[in-house]
Amino acid sequence: MLAAYLDSTNLKPDCRREDIVILCTRAAELNMAAVCINPSRVPLASNILQGSKVGLCTVIGFPLGATTAQIKRREAEQALSDGASELDLVINIGAVKDHDFEVAADEIKRLLLLRKDYEYLLKIIVETALLTVDELKRMTALISDLGADFIKTSTGFASRGVSLDDIAIINSSKKPELKIKASGGIKTLDSALQLINVGVDRIGSSNAEELVAAYRAAH
Repeated sequence: MLAAYLDSTNLKPDCRREDIVILCTRAAELNMAAVCINPSRVPLASNILQGSKVGLCTVIGFPLGATTAQIKRREAEQALSDGASELDLVINIGAVKDHDFEVAADEIKRLLLLRKDYEYLLKIIVETALLTVDELKRMTALISDLGADFIKTSTGFASRGVSLDDIAIINSSKKPELKIKASGGIKTLDSALQLINVGVDRIGSSNAEELVAAYRAAH
């Protein structure tokens, strides 16, 4: 069922309380994998999703990834304390462009240290639109080696979202254990199914409910 692949997402800056209530309620009704929301909405979503199997995902260092590793760790710790069960960390993209991969590694390690106190999934957003092929390969290998759960393609705020070429590059560079979350511009059922067919494990979409409706209509 397509819903099990979907992170139903609302990261809009003008998102209202009632939007989060609807997002979470519908995600629970449709048995989606998770909702993905801004950190300030985590306590609200945690209350709504209590007792459901829907994951509660929030973003760290969003959308630019340009805050310090210390701030990202504090943000992550607060989100986990508030009830988040999944974290999508925007890596320091500027450091990656500098080929200072130690900065990126340090951020991931700091968040993984929180596992001594919390159980959660860690996804690393690399913003594929801004990376060269070599940079994407190196980041994929790094994320694999450090033991994060997912590599995630996009914030949805760059010049483009995910492409099939991105997924091919990631697949060529990752360990089998590393999962892939595709996001950014996934608006149609065909595009979602294409991504699943090439090995994507999660799909982040602000159009998730419409994708489920299209899937049900086709089956």
